[in-house]
Amino acid sequence: MNIDIVIAREEHFKYAQEICDTIETSAKLRGTGIAKRTPEYIHKKMTTQDAVIALADGKFAGFCYIEVWEHGKFVAHSGLIVHPDFRNLGLAKKIKSFVFDYSQKKYPEAKVFGITTGLAVMKINSDLGYKPVPFSELTTDPSFWKGCQTCTNYEILKSKENKLCLCTGMLFDPKEKPKDPPKHPFNVKVLNRLKAIKQAILLTITEKK
Repeated sequence: MNIDIVIAREEHFKYAQEICDTIETSAKLRGTGIAKRTPEYIHKKMTTQDAVIALADGKFAGFCYIEVWEHGKFVAHSGLIVHPDFRNLGLAKKIKSFVFDYSQKKYPEAKVFGITTGLAVMKINSDLGYKPVPFSELTTDPSFWKGCQTCTNYEILKSKENKLCLCTGMLFDPKEKPKDPPKHPFNVKVLNRLKAIKQAILLTITEKK
């Protein structure tokens, strides 16, 4: 199967609605995450060439876009999605690696960050050189955190004044780019255990309020 990953442009507008539907359906199935995107917003990202799309013989296979915060001080990769027909092929990692390299070329001075509850995304980020960090090291731009309002965990984030949530913050600083592979490889079992503990504590605190 030949799957091409390319920088999205106006010619890919026709896939916008399918991209939005796939993101929303995936978020509902997980029970977490930000569910809503609009075709108009996807169009904007394609117009500014701040998105990448994966296509298999003209069929939508995957997508991800770049968001820029604090005048280029930070960038984030959002909306990473793989169509159900193309999952379990390692495509998410290929898309993430592509957009990671592309964003460094387009925004070479920017710190790359993300927040996620997904262990698969955390592993991909870790392999690319991201490090888990507290939310205080991420962007303070209120527009970014406003984007969390459609997430099922938003009330937890809001109660913690955008400082803590079920998501894990991860950051890549190009000025601290490692020359060698991480000495401590990503451990899914350990992170999954820590995630469960974090979730139990935050939910307990929230329920008491």
